[in-house]
Amino acid sequence: MATLQNIRSKGPLLVIVIGLALFAFIAGDAWKVLQPHQTHDVGEVNGDALTAQEFQSLVEEYTEVLKLSRGLNSLNDEQTSQVRDEVWNSYVNNKLIEKEAGKLGLTVSIAEIQDILNTGTNPLLQQTPFRNPQTGRFDKDMLNKFLVEYSKMNESQMPPQYVEQYNNMYKYWSFIEKTLIQSRLAQKYQALITKSLISNPVEAQDAFDARVNQYDLLMAAVPYSTVVDSTLTVSESELKDLYNKKKEQFKQYQEARDIKYIDVQVTASAEDRAAIQKEVDEATAQLATAEDYTSFIRSIGSEAPYVDLFYNKTAFPADVVARLDSVSVGSIYGPYYNGADNTINSFKLVAKTAAPDSIEFRQIQVFAEDVDKTKTLADSIYNAIKGGADFVELAKKYGQNGDTSWLTSAQYEGAQIDGDNLKFITTITNANVNELTNLPMGQANVILQVTNKKAVKDKYKVAVIKREVEFSKDTYNRAYNDFSQFIAANPTVEKMVANAEEAGYKLLDRENLYSYEHAIGGVRGTKEALRWVFDKAKPGEVSGLYECGESDHMLVVGLVGITPEGYRSLKQVQDQLRAEIIKDKKAEKIIADMKAANAVSLDQYKAMNGAVSDSLKMVTFGAPAYVAALRSNEPLVGAYASVAEMNKLSAPIKGNAGVYVLQMYAKDKLNETFDAKEEEAKQTSMHERLAGRLMNDLYLKANVKDTRYLFF
Repeated sequence: MATLQNIRSKGPLLVIVIGLALFAFIAGDAWKVLQPHQTHDVGEVNGDALTAQEFQSLVEEYTEVLKLSRGLNSLNDEQTSQVRDEVWNSYVNNKLIEKEAGKLGLTVSIAEIQDILNTGTNPLLQQTPFRNPQTGRFDKDMLNKFLVEYSKMNESQMPPQYVEQYNNMYKYWSFIEKTLIQSRLAQKYQALITKSLISNPVEAQDAFDARVNQYDLLMAAVPYSTVVDSTLTVSESELKDLYNKKKEQFKQYQEARDIKYIDVQVTASAEDRAAIQKEVDEATAQLATAEDYTSFIRSIGSEAPYVDLFYNKTAFPADVVARLDSVSVGSIYGPYYNGADNTINSFKLVAKTAAPDSIEFRQIQVFAEDVDKTKTLADSIYNAIKGGADFVELAKKYGQNGDTSWLTSAQYEGAQIDGDNLKFITTITNANVNELTNLPMGQANVILQVTNKKAVKDKYKVAVIKREVEFSKDTYNRAYNDFSQFIAANPTVEKMVANAEEAGYKLLDRENLYSYEHAIGGVRGTKEALRWVFDKAKPGEVSGLYECGESDHMLVVGLVGITPEGYRSLKQVQDQLRAEIIKDKKAEKIIADMKAANAVSLDQYKAMNGAVSDSLKMVTFGAPAYVAALRSNEPLVGAYASVAEMNKLSAPIKGNAGVYVLQMYAKDKLNETFDAKEEEAKQTSMHERLAGRLMNDLYLKANVKDTRYLFF
């Protein structure tokens, strides 16, 4: 228990105080066990299926790791979605690596993991609680001590909260250990691939020359924009020929959807605003005589709860802070409207004082078989210390170290503080230095002693009435009924497109929507709509009405088309192909015009209709040149310069943004000495980045199927 006590004493307040905010297993959104698709798998990698239950277990495991490492009690919807994505991506990558490593006979031994622990520098280890408080580095002795204590733990003789914390800490370490093994295997596989791409002296010399040899050139160019698009035609056969030539570029590895949708956001009416204003006016009048501010502020539905503690000014809403200095103690400010958060507000400055912002204290947590025995034992310890017994020695007697900890305002300001939490913080903040307190807290007692106070600041108690200008139920029902009638009258995409604008709705488009996305149109709570698009909808159909957002949005979706896995059709990419063909035809026309002009000098090319000129300096073969006159990167400039003859005019060159001619007038070489080993090391580093792309190739060959949308 000493190890756990040491870990806990360094954590945030809600970990310091036993029984106040202990670990709770939650996974964000509850998994819908009874959904119609409960027999489906959430995905597949190399033919191996991952069931919904297995995936949810992985999500729960990682959720608990994040909560413990970041001091959180729960994750919001966005964080839970991120966790699911991270878990899925990690699962896929690990499966890909495991298969390839298995073929090669790569494994991770126990000795390798022990060596990682002995070294203690792995980033994963730095995220654990097992760190030396003096150095901040991972301490394997702390870990070993915890594991020994855990193996000897007798749950029947320990408080339930200790048992839960030990179990959760062990699960946390098990996750870290598993991740260490997986990451080590990935590193070994990646290193093997990288070593197969080692550089050589020839490549090193070429790379060095490409970087140090520099050229200065003059340029004349005719931009493609000088040729009007309408003067060129593209035939169907030309489109087909280019499509067949580039077909592999249009391979679709995942199914996608094209949709049209309408997102209606409901806002408060003038009547709604007037009603809320009246309620705030009445509450403000009552605030003047209120005594129990906590209950009163809660009863009026304020978004800023009142906590009977002195807070720093910055703990209050920004609009309150901006006005606080103009209010005397006991006075009320407002009501007023704050556009930043769309609220009507007023507040009362209840009290103001100068108080320490940091308080050092120590504690002994007392827990026995029942409440009476706990009280008796706590009284005994309290009286012993009062009588002169050593605090630290008594703490050690009961399996604790009695070390001091600091409580700062930042640890509790902004949190929902009540019950035992409020009692604990109030006791510490009100106690004098060296004062001893025997504090009953639920099933336990805590012997507290404040040992130091510092950083005195102005602090405030402020009762804030903050009411959002929300729409009423009647306003929402009117919007709902109007939208429902529109959907019923327009059950196809064709009709929805034809009538949306006239009905006052804005029609939105989204191409290439994928099932792994979490929302439509960036609106929260649209998972059901996304599921309909991929699981039930047929092209041309329109969904029903979905209520989403923060209960303030309504959505309807129409499925325009499905892009199946495979190759995109010519129709889908014809605009891209047409643009490329038109650019080529413009280049052909400009080159033909240049030849017809019989230009033999740079000045003659500059005199052509629409021509631009530029001077390009320090051009190298190793990087594309940016041509300001064309507003374009032109890789061929460096390629030509590397083989050009001095002062000789080039033939017309087809570039990205126009056709140009070049004339090199100077060249230089950076004052660097070729070092084969150093240059090879640079190239090897570049190869490592290229080797990273191998995972994408493995992914494409693994026939990965992601059907998480059916569940989450």
